[in-house]
Amino acid sequence: MNQHCCLLLALVISLPVKALDCVILLHGLARTDASMTSLTNALERTQFTAVNYRYSSTEHAINKLADDAINGGLAQCPPDSKQIHFVTHSMGGIMVRQYLSQKPIEKLGRVVMLGPPNKGSQVVDHLGEIPGFQWFNGPAGMQLGTGEFSVPNNLGPANFELGIIAGSRSINLFLSTLLPSQDDGKVTVENTRLDGMADHITLPVTHPFMMKNTAVIKQVIYFLRHGAFSRPGIISRSDYSTVTDLARFLG
Repeated sequence: MNQHCCLLLALVISLPVKALDCVILLHGLARTDASMTSLTNALERTQFTAVNYRYSSTEHAINKLADDAINGGLAQCPPDSKQIHFVTHSMGGIMVRQYLSQKPIEKLGRVVMLGPPNKGSQVVDHLGEIPGFQWFNGPAGMQLGTGEFSVPNNLGPANFELGIIAGSRSINLFLSTLLPSQDDGKVTVENTRLDGMADHITLPVTHPFMMKNTAVIKQVIYFLRHGAFSRPGIISRSDYSTVTDLARFLG
């Protein structure tokens, strides 16, 4: 190896590593971190540090789940992260709202919620008293209705930069009969909305699988970068390579 190559190698090694934004992913009720793997891989592919945090969603009430999972996720983000973002599915979004209602997060960036029951779900209202429902869904599941004891309905508006993706297709026709309007099989489109949100879109995806959908993943990354969702004709030329690379990565 000649002197010039040695100098070049030394220079490259000595260059500071660029700090990345950290994204904490929180899965939904009765799910695991495996449900967020596609999103995690896509985020890492597009230059984010991703923390896909697994927590025991059916063991505790929402306030304890939120404290344990979010504190655990924050501890795994690199200390030099430029910003801390969140991407959540279903109840994971309510956990972020719960946590932020009690304490701030330093360097908080943007939050994307997928199918969040921000106004509760009528499914819980109808099925909550059926034997086995609480056993399967735990204390937190019982807090996701629309009535007086609804946790999401008592948390107030968003005071952070929030984008929400709702689904409009269902693979559970029985649960959809319990919902009064367009839904994803668990939550109505209307009940995903939250006062103070920055943007909201509805995509033809189902509640259990929306986090694996290519279009949803693209929109998540777009919002994290721009603070708004992509509409037809507004993706800029500078975003082409990201979208192309992501499409190729997801097959």
